[in-house]
Amino acid sequence: MTTAESSGTGEFDLGALLAERGAERYELHTRYLNPQLPRMLRTIGFDKVYERAEGAHFWDADGNDHLDMLAGFGVMGLGRHHPVVRKALHDVLDASLADLTRFDCQPLPGLLAEKLLAYSPHLDRVFFGNSGTEAVETALKFARYATGRPRVLYCEHAFHGLTTGSLSVNGESGFRDGFAPLLPDTAVPLGDLDALERELRRGDVAALIVEPVQGKGVHEAPPGYLRAAQELLHRHKALLIADEVQTGLGRTGDFYAYQHEEGVEPDLVCVAKALSGGYVPVGATLGKDWIFRKVYSSMDRVLVHSASFGANAQAMAAGLAVLSVMENERIVARARGTGDLLRTRLAALTEKYELLADVRGRGLMIGIEFGRPRSLRLRSRWTVLQAARKGLFAQMVVVPLLQRHRILTQVSGDHLEVIKLIPPLIIDEEDVNRFVEAFTAVMDDAHDGGLVWEFGRTLVRQAVTDR
Repeated sequence: MTTAESSGTGEFDLGALLAERGAERYELHTRYLNPQLPRMLRTIGFDKVYERAEGAHFWDADGNDHLDMLAGFGVMGLGRHHPVVRKALHDVLDASLADLTRFDCQPLPGLLAEKLLAYSPHLDRVFFGNSGTEAVETALKFARYATGRPRVLYCEHAFHGLTTGSLSVNGESGFRDGFAPLLPDTAVPLGDLDALERELRRGDVAALIVEPVQGKGVHEAPPGYLRAAQELLHRHKALLIADEVQTGLGRTGDFYAYQHEEGVEPDLVCVAKALSGGYVPVGATLGKDWIFRKVYSSMDRVLVHSASFGANAQAMAAGLAVLSVMENERIVARARGTGDLLRTRLAALTEKYELLADVRGRGLMIGIEFGRPRSLRLRSRWTVLQAARKGLFAQMVVVPLLQRHRILTQVSGDHLEVIKLIPPLIIDEEDVNRFVEAFTAVMDDAHDGGLVWEFGRTLVRQAVTDR
């Protein structure tokens, strides 16, 4: 008997389906989706069953409250199920708009573009896609076409997405391996202007794409770098692309992270993640008028770049609601203040714990880096972990934060001893206190040789098995 039949309605019943089959979630993923995901979750003890969520918290099947310090890798900027965004989606569904006819001009995309561009007055036009990687793909295509040049520069350790074009400017070999050939590309060190100028002198560079604060490792562009790079690029008739997919919409304490540096005006800006409100995927590429006019140069080229679900009514309504909440609830200022508080309190712990090497970041994008301890007792244990797999200690901290303190975090990249905190921008001082107290307890345990190291031995065995 099907779920619909068992409900007695003869219609699709989502609640009944979840009640009947929800407990099979890990088995269904193992059988039909990426089989390594449930395996990984079970290995590190993350195979939880979460039932509901609201704001910066979610609850497991036993009713336990968890603090979210990951925000779906930045998607949940306003937390989960913000009532204003939720109402906007109900409203747009109830309006029964004539959406995606492909041959008309609906008002919502224009209204959202107008609102977005108000935060970047030097930019003029917007293309709406469905994700961050699509926003990057659009920027790469537009830059190459507008300049007539094939090569795009990116920074070492960058992450811009995993589709083929964005993968071409991905600074992590683990993602790139086995997918060549990719687009013409060259990596330059973040902050190295001499390396940038050497590549520009070759005359074939369309653009440099850069995260103002790199998500992998949470490394900020050095002061003055973005403006100097922009000047070099323009001198050589190349473009600056700012990837603000994770750093944009208030994450770093300004609406865009590039705005931390005076005089920086990227030619193209990529946004996504938090613009969705956590509901409907949306990506946007903002750019200068001349670039868009060159790409869309005639009626024959009106569809030369498009997306089937781009600018759909639900995504546009979500985006408009998100920007309204950001203004009305002063989200950017809140993120700056709460981020400063959290970072200051964590940075103070570097004097207490020799395993804690650095705390850095901007706003509510914070990296906690661990390093080789001074004392012989801890150094020997650290060395064993590093020999098995770099990054295991950071994972050792992440796991007890979840299992013992019900706080969700994760490492900032593979083989990195860095935890990245990117919580919803709505967290408050109580949430900060909860995280700092839990983190302190885990670090106390690590320095006392407690259960953290027991879990480390489990990870070492797993790392050896996977080799």
